[in-house]
Amino acid sequence: MTTELPQESRKLGRPLLSPGARVFVAGHRGLVGSALARRLTADGHEVVTRGRDELDLRDAAATGRFLRDVRPDAVVLAAAKVGGIMANSTWPVQFLEDNLRIQLSVIAGAHAAGTPRLLFLGSSCIYPRRAPQPIREDSLLTGPLEPTNEAYALAKIAGIVQTQSYRRQYGASYISAMPTNLYGPGDNFDLETSHVLPALIRRFHEARRERAPEVTLWGSGSPRREFLHVDDLAAACVRLLEAYDGDEPVNIGCGVDLTIRELAATVREVTGYQGRIAWDASKPDGTPRKLLDVSRLTSLGFTPRIPLRDGIARTYAWWLGQPAARG
Repeated sequence: MTTELPQESRKLGRPLLSPGARVFVAGHRGLVGSALARRLTADGHEVVTRGRDELDLRDAAATGRFLRDVRPDAVVLAAAKVGGIMANSTWPVQFLEDNLRIQLSVIAGAHAAGTPRLLFLGSSCIYPRRAPQPIREDSLLTGPLEPTNEAYALAKIAGIVQTQSYRRQYGASYISAMPTNLYGPGDNFDLETSHVLPALIRRFHEARRERAPEVTLWGSGSPRREFLHVDDLAAACVRLLEAYDGDEPVNIGCGVDLTIRELAATVREVTGYQGRIAWDASKPDGTPRKLLDVSRLTSLGFTPRIPLRDGIARTYAWWLGQPAARG
């Protein structure tokens, strides 16, 4: 791993991310993108965004024209088609093809436009199903993937390789990161497509409101997961843009995990639900454990600041202000 400036930047004395840089955040309306836009703006950078109604990132020609016109100093590729086990199992074609198209359009378009810096966001779920724990960055492509999200994982792996290829062939200062499971304001609470934590918040909230005696959850509750508040992720991404220029991806997490059963108990407490929790073991659990080795990120001086229970409470409070929660 190297954290040195690229040769041209060293020669000219330029930092990896200049103060007041113009940064295009792709996917700014999503959980990750919105947090990145907030953080970059707070740090004094000029954030450039385009909604899906203005720019379809799957359209390579339109994306390339946009990037040539805007000429950003950096691009953060947070746009992606994402979802939980049910969504990945139901629409694997869309998870594969939409993500490939977005990545090819944005990364190739950024290079053609002469964009100096780019951060591509992968996901911890693209590591092998049986990777040694905690998962190191060099575990990528060392074993079979989790079958329930294989299409999404293959697309994201292609994005990692694409950024590495632009570095090797063109010397581009493009980097990638592997976030753990994320949550926070702006999350998706649709029970058909959401990830586990927002789904639990909604399930327990509605069960409390309806005075349901029991909530049945998928799986055994035994898999272990690591969770990071999206505002901590945004801070970590800015740190990478400022200080990291290595070929290998960087894990972004907190380095601590818990069982889904323990997570459910915490969410039940936060939402005030008093009923029972039942587990449907006929439903898939997904990967048994997924804990990241975050030593590379820690060496860059980053430590998360938001404890899990506090973060869940903040997220629940945010969601209570949304129409879906009041309905």
